[in-house]
Amino acid sequence: MFISILQSILRVLAKTILKKYHPDVVGITGSIGKSSTKEAIAVVLQTKFDVRASSKNYNNQIGLPLTVIGVEKTPGKSLLGWLMVFSKALKLIFCRDCNYPEILVLEMGADRPGDIQYLVDIAPCKVGVLTYISHVHTEFFKTIKKIAQEKRTILSHLNEDDFAVVNFDNDLVVQNSKNKAETLTYGFKEGADFQATDVNIIIDPNTGWPTGLNFKVTHDGSFIPVFMSGVMAEHLIPTFLAGLAVGHIFGVNLVEAVDSLRKLNPLPGHMRIISGIKNTVIIDDTYNSSPEPTKSALSTLSRIKIKTGAERYAILGDMLELGQETEFAHRQIGFKVAELGIDVLITIGEASKHTAEAAREAGMDEHKVVMFENIESAGRFLQEVLEEGDAVLIKGSQSIRMEKIVKEIMSEPLRAKELLARQDSDWMKK
Repeated sequence: MFISILQSILRVLAKTILKKYHPDVVGITGSIGKSSTKEAIAVVLQTKFDVRASSKNYNNQIGLPLTVIGVEKTPGKSLLGWLMVFSKALKLIFCRDCNYPEILVLEMGADRPGDIQYLVDIAPCKVGVLTYISHVHTEFFKTIKKIAQEKRTILSHLNEDDFAVVNFDNDLVVQNSKNKAETLTYGFKEGADFQATDVNIIIDPNTGWPTGLNFKVTHDGSFIPVFMSGVMAEHLIPTFLAGLAVGHIFGVNLVEAVDSLRKLNPLPGHMRIISGIKNTVIIDDTYNSSPEPTKSALSTLSRIKIKTGAERYAILGDMLELGQETEFAHRQIGFKVAELGIDVLITIGEASKHTAEAAREAGMDEHKVVMFENIESAGRFLQEVLEEGDAVLIKGSQSIRMEKIVKEIMSEPLRAKELLARQDSDWMKK
């Protein structure tokens, strides 16, 4: 009851604030890539405008209104804290000379049918961005078609003088992108308005480890070279392209937009390169997990050049909220591990046992497949078995807390708060 009343109050306050200040709203949704895309868009727009972006993953019925109000941390169960939030909102509503951002960049999540409609009703978008549609939250949507219908609400609510920005590489996005607005596309495929080509992983000649990606962005007959430092996953490039497309809508010069994105640090837990113990390298992809990003991350791991005798480790935790797809999706990951020739597979959790079983069925050496019930045991095991030159991918859904394993085997654990996901006090208690 309390949550329902709280959501209703926040909804009214947020709508009233937006009606008063009329900021342009950039709304972002999709099964994957929302947070990284939000960061890229905000960085580009900040070159010309006063911009506020969703804090952390504030993308639901409570988080989005808090962003509109300008609150970066939820008060949780504190009644006094919520009274202070309401006070701040009322001050904005009745203030005569208060400043307010020109643009809001809002992440919009959907756990259940109707969530996106609820959020765009609070904050109608000037620009709607649809990143990717895949098997995430199928526990509540049952089918991929239902997921697509929900996600496309970010586009279907747009008017003729609005803009849609869509991922040209994802067929489900393209098929569900019909709307009244002007549409811009981005991706790797030929024909995208903002296209990435000539992608290369850059290697540090001294360490032999990857340091980032470079590629070319083609738009309207011209191209510009780009370097993304600290990441090595091609599936992060579309977030960069989405930032350029939204910047173009608001009149940001392409060269200036690219230059701003060069300064963007990869988000913690998003395919971030971290130095490991015993001179190993970690690909930290622990922020969240679902089938398609996991396959992409495994492909990236398989392409890392390692010295003779070294091994590639895939440390995979459960992928949650997949409903009836759970067993099938985890088995597909196991087959992918074997297909790519990953040397060692370590799984954590009940659902990931299906991953281990499938990898063995596909011919992977059973002595190279290890299952753990919890992350503490997996972390201790890794500390013992890792050798110099090994490459380690670590990935799992948020609540599995796979970043704890990264902390166990990173070479500089005192930098965990700076480099890893979920290091704030609230999460550390869990």
